[in-house]
Amino acid sequence: MSSYNATEVLVGGAVLACAIAFGVYASQSTGLSQSSGGYELGASFRSLEGVGVGTDVRLAGVKIGTVTGVDLNPETYRADTTFSISDGILVPDDSAIVISSEGLLGGNFVEVMPGGSPFYFEAGDQVEDTQGAVSLISLLVKFVAGDGSK
Repeated sequence: MSSYNATEVLVGGAVLACAIAFGVYASQSTGLSQSSGGYELGASFRSLEGVGVGTDVRLAGVKIGTVTGVDLNPETYRADTTFSISDGILVPDDSAIVISSEGLLGGNFVEVMPGGSPFYFEAGDQVEDTQGAVSLISLLVKFVAGDGSK
């Protein structure tokens, strides 16, 4: 006969409850459980190095959305990107979208540089003013090799 000790059952229940709590916390902190509320915008970049689906979209350092899609355009050889912006955040239609770095060892993110237009992007609009990622390696090579132009 197999008899379960009450302590074993309680410890097993506590471990299971901790695992469930950790799973809920992880899904909330990564944004998996958040609804996809907001509106979609698109942009095309020459270089999207370090940016993928799920990357933050920030305005003034504050997360206002996420990258929702990345595709290579076979005709222009540019990275076509879609991203969602939270409801209530209005982006002027003369804004620029820039791939920025968090620092030398940090990752990249998409930064919205707001313009001064009184008109705003609507869902599905394409942002024309973009700047791709700058490669630190190519900058160092230019610096070490000497550009020759002053």
